[in-house]
Amino acid sequence: MPKQVIFEKKNVLVAGGAGFIGSHLCDELVKTCKVICVDNFSSGSESNIDHLLSNPDFVFINHDISKPLNWSALPELKKFKLEFQGLQEIYNLACPMSPRRFLENRVATLAANSLGVINLLDLALASKAKFMQFSSSVVYGPRQVGAADRKVSENELGLVDQLSSRSCYDEGKRFAETLVVNYHEVFGLDTKIIRLFRVYGPRMELNDDQMIPDFINNALDGKDLVIFGDDRFSSSFCYVDDAIDAAIKLMGSKEAGPINIGSDVDVNFTDLAMMIIRATNSDSRIVYKDERLFMSELVLPDIRLARENLGWMPVVTLENGLNKTIFALQAQKRLRGFQA
Repeated sequence: MPKQVIFEKKNVLVAGGAGFIGSHLCDELVKTCKVICVDNFSSGSESNIDHLLSNPDFVFINHDISKPLNWSALPELKKFKLEFQGLQEIYNLACPMSPRRFLENRVATLAANSLGVINLLDLALASKAKFMQFSSSVVYGPRQVGAADRKVSENELGLVDQLSSRSCYDEGKRFAETLVVNYHEVFGLDTKIIRLFRVYGPRMELNDDQMIPDFINNALDGKDLVIFGDDRFSSSFCYVDDAIDAAIKLMGSKEAGPINIGSDVDVNFTDLAMMIIRATNSDSRIVYKDERLFMSELVLPDIRLARENLGWMPVVTLENGLNKTIFALQAQKRLRGFQA
């Protein structure tokens, strides 16, 4: 069992907390907890957490989780009284996530999915903290030909090429899950695995070979919207607020997972591009190019387990989510003086 909370708020650590999803998680947790955000900016951004730095219940640590660290000795954490209270929850989202820099980050991705997970699991063990591993739909492998509408449940075994150029991420995420399950079984650690299916929303990086922000960026600039595939290319999309809601519900539940979190509605990329063109009043065209390594057709989730055991389902419609994302990325472009 986790240590009893001595003071008024839980101590929570978010690894990868300056990333797209991690920063949104920090936003929610800091409302009720003291949050230690750890990131080395391999794909996160300081701008994602700037608004939190003045919050007395938020501390940022610049660190690569694949390397050991004596957390209790850090002077900036003294106010969290770790020596008395320890940590109550650890959320691990730390992993390089930039599609554009995917190949150059392969070794760092391997380290994050192995050494990094072990370091955080050992920290959870020492603190008797609950631990959540953010996994991915990639553990199921790519969508199979002729299975466009088939939804995968958590008990299905994926087919992943452990020798492919993207194996550091796909097989890495599988191995991370293996680590978590073994720590649970061997040490009795309270662990949870959440499998996210394509999440989008504000704070996604512009010009990073991610389709939704690139679509929005190009539509705003009147440039072509490039689909890396043909006119049949499709996927599902879950707005980030829904994903964060699921993570909070899972951590507060008795469920261990793995549990699928995402939208089970298949969306054609051409239709998605047209929605963005209309929403931005753009005159951009849609063009098709060869598929890229980190942009593949992923399986659709069966979310019955999340619905029945967590009372969760995605509630933000694609139209509303896109409008929020477009508004945020417009502001991001102005703030950064972004030039494509």
